[in-house]
Amino acid sequence: MKLIVQIPCYNEEKTLPQVITDIPRKIEGIDEVQILIINDGSTDNTVEVAKEMGVDYILENPRKLGLSKSFVKGLEACLYFGADIIVNTDGDNQYRGEDIKTLVKILLERNSDMVIGCRDIVGHTEFSLVKKFFQGLGSKVVSRLGSLKIPDVTSGFRSYSRNAAMKTTVINDFSYTAETLIQAGCLGMKVDWVPIQVNKKTRESRLFHSTFHYMQTQSFVILKSYLLYRPIHFFFTIGGLSLLVALASGVRFAYYVWFIRPEEQVFKMGSGILLQFSLILAVVCFLGGFLGTVLSGLRTLIEEMRFDHKRQILSEERGASYLETHVWKAGGCDDL
Repeated sequence: MKLIVQIPCYNEEKTLPQVITDIPRKIEGIDEVQILIINDGSTDNTVEVAKEMGVDYILENPRKLGLSKSFVKGLEACLYFGADIIVNTDGDNQYRGEDIKTLVKILLERNSDMVIGCRDIVGHTEFSLVKKFFQGLGSKVVSRLGSLKIPDVTSGFRSYSRNAAMKTTVINDFSYTAETLIQAGCLGMKVDWVPIQVNKKTRESRLFHSTFHYMQTQSFVILKSYLLYRPIHFFFTIGGLSLLVALASGVRFAYYVWFIRPEEQVFKMGSGILLQFSLILAVVCFLGGFLGTVLSGLRTLIEEMRFDHKRQILSEERGASYLETHVWKAGGCDDL
């Protein structure tokens, strides 16, 4: 059984040596451990450092694509190189390499599709109270939307089975963490988590400029992901609330029409407008829910076709048409 540890990198020459050194090369139940670096347009010596440290593969993005696309390209490369299990970690040395053993162990013992390495958000000394609150709130929201129980949904330290990696898709360009969990939950994947420890922070995050920016962008990602997989829940909830408002407005409107003298009917016009607006909104939401369900079903069919196509490509080893990029390989250079 082969494990490939993938590390998306952008200018990580200072921290990458420690990250690679800490990755265990012998793990129980694993015959071979390899390391893949995804270089996302680094302008420093990240690639040279990776080669010196003895990594097995370096995948070069044609330009800076961002974390999400680098993550997906890494999964595709790992699959092509025959990975049975894939572990994703960061290049900033946030996560401890020793915990990779735990991620792999749980994945094998519980026959899971994904295992998330979850940090202690409440006890994290480098997180502010505001960040702790919104991290916890975000984890509860994503877990509920995906029918999961994950205390740290923003952790990028996670292991994937081969089948789970082949089914994983990422639409947004910001971050893969929340979207892939919502997707996994909606597709019925088995997702587990384990507590992990973290190293001291070596630099500020390059993913977002401020907590507000992160919250705003991640909220949009979560909403978009939920709409893709469970549109009827979203639209029917809003439609149902609109119907309740319409019912209340209708009762109020009818009361003024039937029981109040015409010269005292001050508020009936406002109630009538609110009644019409609520009814129209409810109808639109119900139609949107039905239409979204149809589109979601078509998306599911497309994902199943994509999964079968990807499995066929990997079995035929047609790497050139699959990866469509340049991969440095220890002992040689492959243009894939």
